[in-house]
Amino acid sequence: MSRYEFRLPDLGEGIIDSEIVAWHVDIGDQVEMDQPVVDVMTNKATIEITAPVAGLVIDRSGNPGEILPVGATLLVFDTGSARPPPPGTGYEKSRPDPADSDAAANRPLGSPAVRKRARELGIPLGEVRGSGPGGRILLRDLQPYPATGSGVPDGAPPGEAGSGVIEIPLIGVRRQIADKMDQGNSVPAFAYVEEVDVTSLESLRRHLNTSRLEDQPELSYLPLIILALVKTLRRYPAFNAHYDVANRRIRQFRDIHAGIATHTRDGLKVPVLRNAETLDVWGCARELRRLSAAARDNTIRGEEMSGSTISITSLGKLGGLAVIPIIHSPEVAIIGINRAEERPVVRDNTVVIRRMMNLSSCFDHRIIDGQDAAQMIQHLKGLLENPATLFI
Repeated sequence: MSRYEFRLPDLGEGIIDSEIVAWHVDIGDQVEMDQPVVDVMTNKATIEITAPVAGLVIDRSGNPGEILPVGATLLVFDTGSARPPPPGTGYEKSRPDPADSDAAANRPLGSPAVRKRARELGIPLGEVRGSGPGGRILLRDLQPYPATGSGVPDGAPPGEAGSGVIEIPLIGVRRQIADKMDQGNSVPAFAYVEEVDVTSLESLRRHLNTSRLEDQPELSYLPLIILALVKTLRRYPAFNAHYDVANRRIRQFRDIHAGIATHTRDGLKVPVLRNAETLDVWGCARELRRLSAAARDNTIRGEEMSGSTISITSLGKLGGLAVIPIIHSPEVAIIGINRAEERPVVRDNTVVIRRMMNLSSCFDHRIIDGQDAAQMIQHLKGLLENPATLFI
């Protein structure tokens, strides 16, 4: 036997450890060179790691959710074995489960760990859409599906069978979201909600979409709101800043890097629209579409998820009247966009129907005073209600 230890590689950018998110191989699997073996998450992105050699997996270290330092052993290969070793060697795969006896070509792709978890939850793998290479089903792909089984692992103590409780560890993106929200909750923040008449903005949006060129993406409100925010931050630069708590220092930025809260199957991600001040409305829309697609299909790079100077969040049509967002520390402001809808409003002592939208934003009260926040949002409101000024 020729033994090869594969250690967690240095992924660059000063990363010293990574979290195991999902395994694609198990002990006893025959692996080809460059075959995906594990997904790990750094503090910036999920990275798929491939095998550096071909061989038989004879050992594996770390369960999903565990954090391993750079240089720790991930896998041990027998590079001299062309086929699995005979029973009794200690490296053979466990006896196949009856549920896995369908070795036909249409069998769903998934590691033994994924299959075991699916059996525990009573989720048919054939109904799960895999997000891994070649449609391989990963552990995270099971999350959106309702559990129909007992949820009790094999061999659980008898008393647990009817508890109806499933313990789900926080791993991957969800753990990072939890950690980030813990940081945000430590910020003494205040909210400011304002109603904005976007009737004229809607007319402009529709006009631009009907006259756009073939290579120009369809516009939502977001690119237009970003244009208005860029102009607003030029007048109120204190909102495009970080608060360095350790050194008691405010860092204001000339460049505007807008973090865009994006919902994905893995949870909330915040890709960064860099140098928003250099983009026109079409360039902004094009880059937003690229970033959101990359975030959702897990191809976004680590550097595209860091360095934001102010954040924008929106639930689109599900936005409700007012969603109070959490500040993306160390930023000092976040702008919340809510649902746009037709409402009766009073204009010149007459009730008319206008398209209205609420902005519900939060600010770090250590840095931003209420008066300043109100002035900034009122300026943003003025631009949105008079959209011709966006292009002056």
